[in-house]
Amino acid sequence: MKTVLRSLGLFLISLSVPFFLMMTAIRLLITPFYPQVEYRMPWFPPDPYGFSLEDRLHWSRVSIDYLLNDAGIEFLANQRLQDGTPLYNERELSHMRDVKLLVQSMVTAWTILTSIYLILLAWAWRRGWLTDLLRAFGRGGWWTIGLVVLILVGVGVSFNWLFTMFHRLFFVGDTWLFRYSDSLIRLFPLPFWRDAFILMGILTLLGGFLLTRLPKRSV
Repeated sequence: MKTVLRSLGLFLISLSVPFFLMMTAIRLLITPFYPQVEYRMPWFPPDPYGFSLEDRLHWSRVSIDYLLNDAGIEFLANQRLQDGTPLYNERELSHMRDVKLLVQSMVTAWTILTSIYLILLAWAWRRGWLTDLLRAFGRGGWWTIGLVVLILVGVGVSFNWLFTMFHRLFFVGDTWLFRYSDSLIRLFPLPFWRDAFILMGILTLLGGFLLTRLPKRSV
């Protein structure tokens, strides 16, 4: 019975690996560093409504700070542009509230999963089945590679469709649709998310590849 339970547990661990690596990549992108690089790419479109590079860098940092801090939506509601108008309208604020809930839920899940992995590694090492656990991580690496390839194919075939499906999965109704003149679109237009998906895929793919090498190491 113990052997069966351990085999089942190792299988579940391997299935969790793609989501762990994907969450890790997403968390690395939810920093001011990504906009710092992305906004300076030669293909990144200028804002037709007047945001400068400095404006985008400033307001994107404020938005990212909100997603990661413990403040309520008033943190964003109180932000004003130079002409005194609110940074975000009510629809945008509602969406940002939903995004914060999603991001913080992801961070919590990532933290829990990281703790589980560390505990399992220590336990497996003490109990003498570390090789089996590393092999499970390695299988998870192959699962990851397959999943990321599918996602990147989706980006290449129709990113608009993939982007729409993502929002329909995680958000209710059409609360994520905005006017081109809204600050959210001006700060984070479609190329911002297309490149983020591609970079997330590359980082996740790299993590998956590294894990496929683990079982070949002696322990």
